[in-house]
Amino acid sequence: MDPPVDPPATLSAVRAGVPEHGRPPKYFQVKQKIDAVLDELGQGTPLPTEREFAERFGVSRMTVRQAIRELRLEGRVRRSGRSTVAAGPKMVQPLILASYTEGVRRQGRSPGRELVVFERIAADEALAAGLQVTVGAPVIHLERVLLADAERVGLESTYLSADRFPALADDFDPRTSLYAYLRAAGVVFADADERIETVLASPREVQLIGTTPALPMLLLNRVTRDRDSRPVECVRSLYRGDRFSFTAHLTADEA
Repeated sequence: MDPPVDPPATLSAVRAGVPEHGRPPKYFQVKQKIDAVLDELGQGTPLPTEREFAERFGVSRMTVRQAIRELRLEGRVRRSGRSTVAAGPKMVQPLILASYTEGVRRQGRSPGRELVVFERIAADEALAAGLQVTVGAPVIHLERVLLADAERVGLESTYLSADRFPALADDFDPRTSLYAYLRAAGVVFADADERIETVLASPREVQLIGTTPALPMLLLNRVTRDRDSRPVECVRSLYRGDRFSFTAHLTADEA
């Protein structure tokens, strides 16, 4: 079978910005010009000022500001102190049954986590259904900020049955890979169901991730099962839309 081929990052026909009738908006034309400038800048290089861009392109600073705002939402630029700098490429995570740590390391980045919550809670109806435990059963809730090269890029909440993993709270180092710990404990991962949607972060999530309320986020909800079809975990992962994209290899449905 031929190896999968990555699709192009953008499709020019879709990204041209030209409406059915008329010219593209002025800010979009400026955005395209700044985007071309970014291709010549190295990661972390400060952009020219709004005033400089306005003079170069013959537009108002407000038009430049709108163009840069969209580039920031798309992850092409980022704030660094009081400057706007060229951002690095997005991290591309394949939709496979693997840990965050494994996915980030594949891209030559250094993964990390900061612990927010490590607690025992009682399963509500949703958690009980997902983990196949009774309502009120003890559940371990592990919430961590996700890091890539020390940059905050996401927030992850994991829920596991406390009865199934009674030593987790004492033995697991939350700065490390949970999947590595579970595999060492004898878990063999088999399959998972995952739902992906776009959301805006809550005020608490904005503070923990260090982003802005207007930045689109990618929300992944997953239930992972072992080879005996027993649920291992329920996971809610929130990723910055300007720093992540996801890929999947699709096959034809022969039914």
